Amino acid sequence: MVPARKNGYAIGAFNVQNLESTLAIVEAAAEEKSPVIMQITPSVIKYAGLAYIISIVKTAAQSAPVPVAMHLDHGEDFETAAKCVEAGFTSVMIDGSFLSFEENSALTKRVVDIAHRKGVSVEAELGKLAGVEERSVEEKEAILTDPDAAAEFVEKTGVDALAVAIGTSHGAYKFKSEAKLDLERLKAISKKVSIPLVLHGASNVPQWIVEKANKYGAALSGAKGIPEEQIKQAISLGIAKINIDTDLRLAFTATVREVLTNSPKEFDPRKILGPAKDAMKEVAKSKMRLFGSSGKA
Repeated sequence: MVPARKNGYAIGAFNVQNLESTLAIVEAAAEEKSPVIMQITPSVIKYAGLAYIISIVKTAAQSAPVPVAMHLDHGEDFETAAKCVEAGFTSVMIDGSFLSFEENSALTKRVVDIAHRKGVSVEAELGKLAGVEERSVEEKEAILTDPDAAAEFVEKTGVDALAVAIGTSHGAYKFKSEAKLDLERLKAISKKVSIPLVLHGASNVPQWIVEKANKYGAALSGAKGIPEEQIKQAISLGIAKINIDTDLRLAFTATVREVLTNSPKEFDPRKILGPAKDAMKEVAKSKMRLFGSSGKA
């Protein structure tokens, strides 16, 4: 991520849950000649099992012609982060954003100490995002990142990347009105913090995908994400890693619904999930082009 921040582009960090999502991301990265980060959340570890999901991701990474990182997304406690460090993750996130500043700093420093001994980088979060992620809060409780606190936090913890809260939100329903990121706040943070900055909740919820899903039986009216122009501005102000999950889920769901509706006699999982994998791949490729990482591998 350091070269990304230095050279004005961002690396896409895509959440994976199974074989199809993993294949979609690694194929997209290979075709776009882009470095890529594949993220695994604690809920996916509980769903798939740590050994299963890391085996899938490691196999994909070993066969890929581009750099692939395996990242723990929203590690919820020290024990989870430590387990992933030992399991061979490239990087881990410890999310202490729900704690006080001092508690968050202490927890992050503890994870940094064990991770750096293994050559594993650490991401932390300062500020609170609204939305549907495990540790997200209600919109009225969301707290934007303070630039001075960010500088102090990085100095205290030695963390490698910092996720900032500047108005994004997890999930498909990010805004009730027009989206507006606090880019001035991001500019101030970027001046005080030199490490790579991370943007969570950054799916832009393409309306064509929402319309496709709704056409085949979904109920997603009002889904709205981050405009692409604001993503580009955020990258120019220091964002070097951008998390994408919702857009992949939407593409998967819309395509599965389409196949099942148009081919009611189909019961071969490969013919149902294969097109969904391809749809996720096209979304990932479009993100890599948007983030400027295509051709950087």
